Amino acid sequence: MPVAVTGSIATDHLMTFPGKFVEQFVEGQMENVSLSFLVDDLVQHRGGAGANMAYGLGLLGLRPVLVGAVGSDFAEYDAWLTRHGVDTRSVHWSELKHTARFVCTTDAANNQIASFYSGAMSEAGSIELGPVADRVGEPDLVVVGPNDPTAMVRHTEECRQRGYLFAADPSQQLAWADGEMIRALVDGAELLFTNEYESHLLQQKTGWNETEVLARVGTWVTTRAAEGVLVRQAGAEPISVIAVPETKPVEPTGGGDALRAGFIAGRMWGLDLERATQLGSAVATAAVEVVGTQEYDLPKDSFLARFAEAFGADAADEIAVHLPG
Repeated sequence: MPVAVTGSIATDHLMTFPGKFVEQFVEGQMENVSLSFLVDDLVQHRGGAGANMAYGLGLLGLRPVLVGAVGSDFAEYDAWLTRHGVDTRSVHWSELKHTARFVCTTDAANNQIASFYSGAMSEAGSIELGPVADRVGEPDLVVVGPNDPTAMVRHTEECRQRGYLFAADPSQQLAWADGEMIRALVDGAELLFTNEYESHLLQQKTGWNETEVLARVGTWVTTRAAEGVLVRQAGAEPISVIAVPETKPVEPTGGGDALRAGFIAGRMWGLDLERATQLGSAVATAAVEVVGTQEYDLPKDSFLARFAEAFGADAADEIAVHLPG
């Protein structure tokens, strides 16, 4: 049965201002700011954590089912995901709102002024997982990714009620969610994904220490940027996996989503934790070497050669039988 991925679906509009924002502010007039910046370029990318993870799983041949909410402007994006192996037939199309949008201007000092319009994502809470299972069969795993808060809570509760295994990936929503909500999203998860900062924030807000978190989840996967990935389970020695070295300029946006896709694919293939984490690390590196969260590809021969260089020929042989040709 497929993996169902719930989470945000958005478009990113990225602009570059050649000057510095700070030089445009007038001292003593900050309460009356009214500025317009002439930017050098505008780049639009497909994004959203749910769509990013589904894209990665699609590249790896899993035919994931994407569950989220979009606007009437989603047609081209829909076609892109479908071409890359994503089942989008369980996506809810809003009749009133546009697809969620992130608009960001970056200045010459890497300062950013950004806005996020949730748009149709606010309707994701109306989506029920039952009809998805009726259409494609009971999912092997439901990923509860960052999304409209109501949707995240509803999907998690429905997984518990229906007995679906679920992966908790609260990500950026940890910043504003209170401890009660975070505990509700995490408790009972088969997988928990965080980065290193989020792992500490989660413990601070829930009041749980590491041991208490591990008592409530099956496997806790923590990304640590250049230091790689840490995987923990209750009663077992932690597993540490290196980050696959980059060979091109790095754009870190989307790396975490790609790692999740690779790790989940490995587990669905039946790989052990270490090998699945290595796969996630390799997919993440491919993702961060391009600009845009869904612009990477995974050509089998070159991907395996790089994987073997990082983790050995035997490891590459083990994943080779699962990679789509």
